[in-house]
Amino acid sequence: MTANAPLPKPASRAAALAAALLLSACAVGPDLPKPGPIASRHYDEGAERRLAATPGPSDAPAIALGTPASGDWWRAFRSPKLDAVIAKALAGNHDLAAADAALRRARDLVAVARGGLKPQLDLGADAGGARSAQGGGAAGTFYAVGPRVSFDPDLFGGLRSGVTAQDALADLEAHRTQAAYLTLTGDVAATALQLASARAQIEAVQALLADDRRTLDLVRAGHANGAATEADVAQAETQLAQDETLLPPLEQQRDAARHALSVLAGEGPADWSAPDFDLADFDLPSALPVSLPSDLARGRPDIQAADARLRVAAADVGVATADLYPRLQLSASVVGAGPGALWSLAAGLAGPISHGGSLKAKRRAAVDGYDAALASYRQTVVRALGQVADLLQAVDHDGAEHAAQAHALAAAQASLDLDRQGYRAGEVDLLRVLDAERARQRALLGEIRARAAQRLDAIQLGVALGGDPGDVLGRPPAAAQLSWEQTR
Repeated sequence: MTANAPLPKPASRAAALAAALLLSACAVGPDLPKPGPIASRHYDEGAERRLAATPGPSDAPAIALGTPASGDWWRAFRSPKLDAVIAKALAGNHDLAAADAALRRARDLVAVARGGLKPQLDLGADAGGARSAQGGGAAGTFYAVGPRVSFDPDLFGGLRSGVTAQDALADLEAHRTQAAYLTLTGDVAATALQLASARAQIEAVQALLADDRRTLDLVRAGHANGAATEADVAQAETQLAQDETLLPPLEQQRDAARHALSVLAGEGPADWSAPDFDLADFDLPSALPVSLPSDLARGRPDIQAADARLRVAAADVGVATADLYPRLQLSASVVGAGPGALWSLAAGLAGPISHGGSLKAKRRAAVDGYDAALASYRQTVVRALGQVADLLQAVDHDGAEHAAQAHALAAAQASLDLDRQGYRAGEVDLLRVLDAERARQRALLGEIRARAAQRLDAIQLGVALGGDPGDVLGRPPAAAQLSWEQTR
């Protein structure tokens, strides 16, 4: 058959029908509402205004509003110990490894879906035999071996919508991996800080208990000399017993934090132990980067995941819409080679006539699913804005609390210095000095907790703002999702 030879009539009709359907297919497709960009210009104007200045009397770090979030946000604390533990966790955490494997699987399924848009080439073989039904006739056998080609031109975009859905599902897995990364790094930093805070408080409580024991020894000696009563002794013993209850919970916090760091690093607590962290290992940044609300979606994996679910729902509408229209299947095969080769060309067209309204109901259900995904997306954005606003207020309030606790500690230290001077001058008894030492230790506990709270909220703010971890994990960052306006 030559290149200029006319097509057989069935094939010509099928081609003409395909061309007509392709022209009419341009009008098919869902017209769905789109979420648009984030319209908010602020998280919390009051907190932003107070934190935008350089650190002042409130002792809170400033914020650099409009600075993009970084994938390695924890490096702002300038802690080599923290850098090392997070690096180990990124390399050994099994939840992150599972997220990576799920992402690779999703990307492989995209390749599977895209392959369905291309012609399918197979090798077919047929064999059989025949004999005359009247008997006595000679038996015959036949066989055929050759390539077979099939192609679905996807007139109304059903296959392409399926590929779009699979692409969105792969993006969803990418954002889940990003969420696992942010969760892991945030958990490691927060747990390391809890370990440092517990160790600092344990040291302060141990000093407090030492003061209590000295006080009890002095009271007992005074009772023996008639200078103190049994009630004084009982009071000193009660105070020691009450302060001793502070130590076990702190030791439990310390040990639990150590075990948690081992687990986050993918190791058993008996197999690997994190270094001892101190509060001095966490420098509070003088300025915290805070991306603008309009840029928040690029750093928050939950918003990007909600966007991916929305695109899956839109693709489902496209698939359900295409199911309402006919589907054309083209196929061709060749048997043998050379002048004796036999070839065939076929076109099959099938379209729905009556399905009891199920196909239209399926499309309505897909549109309803899209509406639900759109509402979920918008609520995810609102929730993210609220979380960042809460953390900005927390950073501001933490600064005020730490300033107050630092003032209380300074006042307790000044009172202790005066009492010690008075004791050396013979104007103050020893018990008053010991009470001043205990007051100073209690003020120190409050200051330690306030310092830890400042750093913890700074950690949570870094996680809440997100950031692309691609460069940190050693792979290219995920492609930024275009806005709905850019894709239409």
